[in-house]
Amino acid sequence: MNTKRKEILAVYEQGPEAVVTLVTTLYDIIAEQQKIIELQAARITELEERVKKLEEQLKKNSRNSSKPPSTDVFINEKPKTKSRRKKSGKKPGGQKDHPGTTLRMVDVPDEVIIHKVHKCSNCERSLEDIEVKDHEKRQVFDIPPIKLQVTEHRAEIKSCPHCGCKNKATFSEKVKQPTQYGLRLASLAVYLHDYQLLPYDRSCELLADVCGCEISPATLARAEKTCFEKLEDFEQQIKNFLIESPVINCDETGMRIEGKRQWLHVASTNKMTCYYPHQKRGSDAMNAMGILPNFNGTVVHDFWKSYYKYDCDHSICNAHLLRELTSVSENDDQLWSKAMNILLIDVKKSVDQIREMSGCMKPERIKEFEDWYGQIIHIGIEENPQLQAKSKNDILRFMHDLKVPFENNLAERDVRMMKVQQKISGTFRSMQGALIFSRVRSYISTVKKNQVPVMDAIRNAIAGMPFIPTIV
Repeated sequence: MNTKRKEILAVYEQGPEAVVTLVTTLYDIIAEQQKIIELQAARITELEERVKKLEEQLKKNSRNSSKPPSTDVFINEKPKTKSRRKKSGKKPGGQKDHPGTTLRMVDVPDEVIIHKVHKCSNCERSLEDIEVKDHEKRQVFDIPPIKLQVTEHRAEIKSCPHCGCKNKATFSEKVKQPTQYGLRLASLAVYLHDYQLLPYDRSCELLADVCGCEISPATLARAEKTCFEKLEDFEQQIKNFLIESPVINCDETGMRIEGKRQWLHVASTNKMTCYYPHQKRGSDAMNAMGILPNFNGTVVHDFWKSYYKYDCDHSICNAHLLRELTSVSENDDQLWSKAMNILLIDVKKSVDQIREMSGCMKPERIKEFEDWYGQIIHIGIEENPQLQAKSKNDILRFMHDLKVPFENNLAERDVRMMKVQQKISGTFRSMQGALIFSRVRSYISTVKKNQVPVMDAIRNAIAGMPFIPTIV
């Protein structure tokens, strides 16, 4: 301290100019230090935001975000599930008077085996000539031995006795080769690959082990390609039906094609499914798919921004929204998110009850829910002034139009098995392969939604007579 005082006095004794120089130098040093402090403060703020985001990522799981359950990581122990459902008070298991699925006897069995009584179990007298009074029946349900059935087609050849011309009968259009597989086997191969998601080699292995036929992957691929070509009109008809539908569900998911990440898009209802692969995720793909550009109803989606480029009504998936609200409640401890969570669930319960009675919600009840919604949004914006509220109409549309579902589960279920396909097979080798798979899968999904026997439907498609649903 004394040294600094002596230095300052020494400068003072040198005169005013020396003091001015010293003070100016000090100002410059302070200014430089202030700049460094401001830069450090900005960096600290940046790092704090980064740490906050990373902590939020660590806290996110399948319950409070859109992450799939397979990505959940539990360091110490699995967290307890917090279900939104309230306890019903019922005991676990089947409820009283609930119809079971017990295997029931048939009236006319395919085969009857008689177990005879030869002698009395008491006195051992012969009972061979005694009349049978009754039978106790037991039935065994099993699969018959599976083997290929070979049908030989013979075209008659006759020579005309008058002119000597040699005449041969014409084979059916379905019989084109000296030896070939039939439509049933081709249908089964397509079903195994495109619905049960078995790779070509494993499908061929299963057919060899179970049916005893040495079918090659190339033969299976040809059957699949034939089915694809015969379904061209079906695909266009399904797109037309979806365009005319009052409500459709849409979603998209990543798909690896040619070793690159591309996208699979889906548009569906409870009766129809249309898949479409594309290099992009946004509106370019949606335009190429050809449904949303011509659609005038309500599209249900997970609020991906590309959907809002289309001039139709929109409905946000509230299941996604509930998970996001749970994340805000748990990670940011904000009360408005809990209130909004409760509101959406209460509205859903009211809508579900009204659907059961085939009615519509009363205007005063709608106003009550909307007022409640507005109050919660007001509180939320006060806590988060930097954010903007999403459209109330898109969130509560299911309350005004009972044809609109609460969530986008339908489309999510339709794309879920496609993720399984990617885990099994990894990638499509070409875009054409992805297009073939998507169209055939669209057909099988539509068939099953309409409860049509799937094997018959595939066989009819290969034969050029695909199933076409009807709009009710």
